[in-house]
Amino acid sequence: MANQKPGKDNFTRNIVIAVVVGVLLIMLVPTLLSKQTDTSAKVPASVSADRGYGIVFNEELTGVPVIEIYEDFQCPVCAQFEQLQGDYIESLITAKKATVVYHTLSFLGPESVNAANAAACSADEGKFLAYHRALYANQPAENTGVWSNDVLGILGQAAGITSKSFTSCVNNMDYQGWVSNAAAAGAKANVNSTPTVFINGKEINRQNEYFNADKFKAAVERG
Repeated sequence: MANQKPGKDNFTRNIVIAVVVGVLLIMLVPTLLSKQTDTSAKVPASVSADRGYGIVFNEELTGVPVIEIYEDFQCPVCAQFEQLQGDYIESLITAKKATVVYHTLSFLGPESVNAANAAACSADEGKFLAYHRALYANQPAENTGVWSNDVLGILGQAAGITSKSFTSCVNNMDYQGWVSNAAAAGAKANVNSTPTVFINGKEINRQNEYFNADKFKAAVERG
């Protein structure tokens, strides 16, 4: 019996190792897949593939801070960030004091994909910022079925969008491929939570600078 116990322990240990390896492989496969991009996918207005398929404002500027915001429209903390910092960020865009890149990710499920697609459609209408505000102002609980394409189309009215082309773009999911590319680019940038904010390529301090207006402004001005 004494000779059998080590063999049994080894057998059990091998099973545990196999299970762990299997779990790691299961986790690795979607990670690898999420980093693949489709360069043939249709892209909305103001998108830069060189900037991770983000929607870019003031791309032409030089010598100004570059603010990159990775967000998910279903993310409650992203809504808090928008509520606190959104007006300031938009003022930088309007005054041409920063290049701002919005990376619309879809971590939280199908309604994140729908909302990101609708935001892309709003970019074609020149109304991305207004629609961006409307989404966060009307954010429901995650994946509760509230953000159907019909509702996302109606939300366009809150952003001043009345065109049939917008409604068609939303309903037909015209930019679903772009949404996947944005997610892949986010994975390549090792972004695994939202919101994540970079200024000039460096992530700012999540504890101190995300939700303090003065410290966030100081981080932008510091560059």
